[in-house]
Amino acid sequence: MTKKSNLLLALLVLFGGNTAQAAIPGLSGSTFELSARTGHISTPDGHSILNWGYAPPAGAMQYPGPTLIVDQGQLVTVKLRNHLPAPVSIVFPGQESVIATGGTAGPLTREVPADDGASEVTYTFRANHAGTYMYHSGTNPELQVEMGLVGALIVKPTQTMAHGPRAYPNAHTHYQHEYLFLLTEIDPGIHELVELGRMGEIDMTKRNPVLWFINGRNAPDTMLNAFVPWLPHQPYNSLPRMHPGETLLMRVIGAGHDLHPFHPHGNNVLIIARDGRMLESSPGMGPDLGISDFTIKSIPGQTVDALFTWTGKGLGWDIYGHNPEDPLQPNEYAPDHGKPLPIQLPEKQNLTFGGSYSGSPFLGAMGALPPGEGGLNENGGLFFMWHSHAEKEMVNDDIFPGGMMTMLIIEPPGAPIEH
Repeated sequence: MTKKSNLLLALLVLFGGNTAQAAIPGLSGSTFELSARTGHISTPDGHSILNWGYAPPAGAMQYPGPTLIVDQGQLVTVKLRNHLPAPVSIVFPGQESVIATGGTAGPLTREVPADDGASEVTYTFRANHAGTYMYHSGTNPELQVEMGLVGALIVKPTQTMAHGPRAYPNAHTHYQHEYLFLLTEIDPGIHELVELGRMGEIDMTKRNPVLWFINGRNAPDTMLNAFVPWLPHQPYNSLPRMHPGETLLMRVIGAGHDLHPFHPHGNNVLIIARDGRMLESSPGMGPDLGISDFTIKSIPGQTVDALFTWTGKGLGWDIYGHNPEDPLQPNEYAPDHGKPLPIQLPEKQNLTFGGSYSGSPFLGAMGALPPGEGGLNENGGLFFMWHSHAEKEMVNDDIFPGGMMTMLIIEPPGAPIEH
């Protein structure tokens, strides 16, 4: 096998190996042990930035912290230790009657003193409401959230699985796939001052973020597999995938200081909940007050749950390139069956090819490509960009591509879906 073939095989593994479908990666259970630690995160434009973050037991600091996944009604216990040069803590917005023991008293909750790996604060609460939440440091949060002390908390509803998973205890919130979009931003100058031990010089009123993240990564790293070894402190990716007609649950968290208009191409989303509370007119009605929108306004500190589906409706042409007499595919938009593509594609010598072009405009089809082109779209999927609608947030410090951007892949029926 040639060196070029080896590289192509490696890229195929990174961007779409045939692995089993998985849920949002994280730590499941009712008792969690976290520690606050330091580490350096990487960005595609070459930055190496000191970050603080929560780490799992015997693990490295993560940005964001481990996603905690619990069942509705569980008594949840989180134990925190600290290896940072400043006191830290955790608060759990949206959770009721959180009890904190140990450590020392802080403005918002009990804190673990600086550089004290032996002391421990224990937080307990009952996860009464299903939904998407965040957790973050309650100690000097203006600085410590900027430094990375933030993570997601997902509360799964008590439910039967006969009709698939649900976001809330209501049948109108069922989905086939779920993905996390935890949105943050970084001012590297603040992190540099912390690394140099000059925290007294930090002026948060002059904060100027130039890097924007989904799940702790900038594009194109958002589209790499989760847990790639060269990003040890940024384990979570963001590459949503689905088949036509399926429903995808978006768990969107405004985990930084700034508002981010997150825009999914391909279709509107139906916003069904905010801050872990379903948009319903009365109990049992389901999300009857849900909002259809083309952009999710992700407000700092707020979480949004939204449902997305796609069939090709409205395109005006057959996404499979069918002839009228061909059979329908599952969930195909029937009124467009057999309609031709409304344009004539240029000859291949007049095209520039991206690595994810299959050689064909049709779903599930593969076409001829020049030698060495393509290769990252093994199933012939259709790609839609999902990104911040603020133009400056689609770059890494003014370098494109990057920033708060990823892709949705519509995979053909029968193709494997993995995260």
